[in-house]
Amino acid sequence: MGSNSSRIGDLPKNEYLKKLSGTESVSENDPFWNQLLSFSFPAPTSSTELKLLEEATISVCRSLVENNPRTGNLGALIKVFLSRTKELKLSAECQNHIFIWQTHNALFIICCLLKVFICEMSEEELQLHFTYEEKSPGSYSSDSEDLLEELLCCLMQLITDIPLLDITYEISVEAVSTMVVFLSCQLFHKEVLRQSISHKYLMRGRCLPYTSKLVKTLLYNFIRQEKPPPPGTHVLPQQSDGGGLLYGLASGVATGLWTVFTLGGVGSKVVAASELSSPLANQSLLLLLVLANLTDAADAPNPYRQAIMSFKNTQDSSPFPSSIPHAFQINFNSLYMALCEQQTSDQATLLLYTLLHQNSNIRTYMLARTDMENLVLPILEILYHVEERNSHHVYMALIILLILTEDDGFNRSIHEVMLKNITWYSERVLTEISLGSLLILVVIRTIQYNMTRTRDKYLHTNCLAALANMSAQFRSLHQYAAQRIVSYTCRHLRRYVYVLDKLYFPHSHCSTLQHCFSTLSDNGEELLSLTCSHILRSYASSLFSLLSKKHNKVLEQATQSLRGSLSSNDVPLPDYAQDLNVIEEVIRMMLEIINSCLTNSLHHNPNLVYALLYKRDLFEQFRTHPSFQDIMQNIDLVITFFSSRLLQAGAELSVERVLEIIKQGVVALPKDRLKKFPELKFKYVEEEQPEEFFIPYVWSLVYNSAVGVYWNPQDIQLFTMDSD
Repeated sequence: MGSNSSRIGDLPKNEYLKKLSGTESVSENDPFWNQLLSFSFPAPTSSTELKLLEEATISVCRSLVENNPRTGNLGALIKVFLSRTKELKLSAECQNHIFIWQTHNALFIICCLLKVFICEMSEEELQLHFTYEEKSPGSYSSDSEDLLEELLCCLMQLITDIPLLDITYEISVEAVSTMVVFLSCQLFHKEVLRQSISHKYLMRGRCLPYTSKLVKTLLYNFIRQEKPPPPGTHVLPQQSDGGGLLYGLASGVATGLWTVFTLGGVGSKVVAASELSSPLANQSLLLLLVLANLTDAADAPNPYRQAIMSFKNTQDSSPFPSSIPHAFQINFNSLYMALCEQQTSDQATLLLYTLLHQNSNIRTYMLARTDMENLVLPILEILYHVEERNSHHVYMALIILLILTEDDGFNRSIHEVMLKNITWYSERVLTEISLGSLLILVVIRTIQYNMTRTRDKYLHTNCLAALANMSAQFRSLHQYAAQRIVSYTCRHLRRYVYVLDKLYFPHSHCSTLQHCFSTLSDNGEELLSLTCSHILRSYASSLFSLLSKKHNKVLEQATQSLRGSLSSNDVPLPDYAQDLNVIEEVIRMMLEIINSCLTNSLHHNPNLVYALLYKRDLFEQFRTHPSFQDIMQNIDLVITFFSSRLLQAGAELSVERVLEIIKQGVVALPKDRLKKFPELKFKYVEEEQPEEFFIPYVWSLVYNSAVGVYWNPQDIQLFTMDSD
């Protein structure tokens, strides 16, 4: 480094870095620092180059680790940076390019050193390295200010106070990145940290007063999505002879690192800048999520989470209660629009979840919006492309829907929003459909994907809970949505009968029944023929009679008997038998959803009645099933009532005529004959110790998405490299 351009591979041999990490003490007033900080080299543009930079930095760092107790050069470098930041705001106003460029370079070196220090040593050793001074070997001053705390406070001030201009963009990004690096000690521990230097410095002391201002600034960085300045518009022009101050590192970052930067992780994904147009917004969001998910300190709650939980809209003039610390205001409309636009990334979806779950002001505001489709459609698209998303992203999207469906106003309003030509929905052309019906289609598709692929009970339970929350407010269901509700239920009813047959009569080899099930299409539309329906009905009748005595006990004994009858040469218990309880749970919930709709909004949903009548043969088989007979009463009543009216109307009725008869019959159906059930309502509640899920998830996002920061995957302990 220094006044000439360098290559990454040459860094370990660089004379200035050798002096920094060598045995000679360098005073903070030495001209050496101006020479060290006037460097440039081709910025890393790939994971390979970032790895090379890491390796070069490690060799310099290890030398510094060995010599710093004697020289105190790390402390001197920090002090040089701290002294420069005091003039940074004035330098930005005066357009002092050289001063800002050199200050950025100082922070870049500090960040590189800090990253390796945190990875390679304990927190106690790290803190000691920030206290060493130029004295006898290993001496330090215990009465001086804490240099690490001062550095963190300085970074917070830089992020929150320095105006965002072309010439300050890079140093703003570097300040956020350095804070992320400071917090990265969590990466190198398998267990969630509950006491660390993060807790010591960020939750008390001099850093605490910056809490609300930092959270607000990071949110606004996310909202504004400021792009990096065009290359070459904010630095000194490169000299033709290659001497003197060259096209600085700041410019190199703009032209190189932000043109193509790496997102680490499995496969080392390399993402073009067009896919992530604002490095500052991305880095700020990652830092915000890390801060929000810090565990509470032993003697104090996480102040950053408190700030996220309590901030209000700028249009809200009501005073903050005195009991709420770290309160601030932000423009909710701008935040809402940014959240709608950025849902393609895991971190934006996680932020939306965090705000909806923890900030009641945000939740109330969003539920009152008249354009909720702008938020809901991106979430539905995440679920629709479930096979392309990691499981955590799908979970977050689904839980967001569950939180939204807890509100009856939301459940009513989504059926009033009409959409046209949903291009990403490919199963069927949807020229016009309500947002509510589309939501139903996507959630059912997600359940079906989960049941056939991942078999994650948590996922399908939350999908069903969201549908259940909506069911009492189903309005004017699209015919395809109504058809999918019923056909999906029927698919599991058939599978249930088939599995029972295999459990109770494992050696009967009912080829007709097996053939009936195996010929079902994925959509469940090609149903059993009339002959097969009679066979199923016969089986169902005998099986349900047996089950009605001691259903659970008999089923358990049958399962155990089947398992016990297997020798080492036999085929192991099939998956469908192990899934019987899950199938029964899905059937029960789907029947309750249908029942809730019939009980509360029958007159609004003729298409659902039509779909039930079309599949009535199968539903009739489950009238006496001990697990479903209570919930089947209303469904059976509706099917019987409308079947009778259709018989009276004659044969060969058109679809239009059947729907007309249904609409007329709704008025005549005595409502008091429908049995009342408790309202279906489910509320999302975080599990105990949610940090065990969220902290590894957040850090996996940092590892994969942080701009220009590389960690050796072999050093990572918090999560496995093959995890989502």
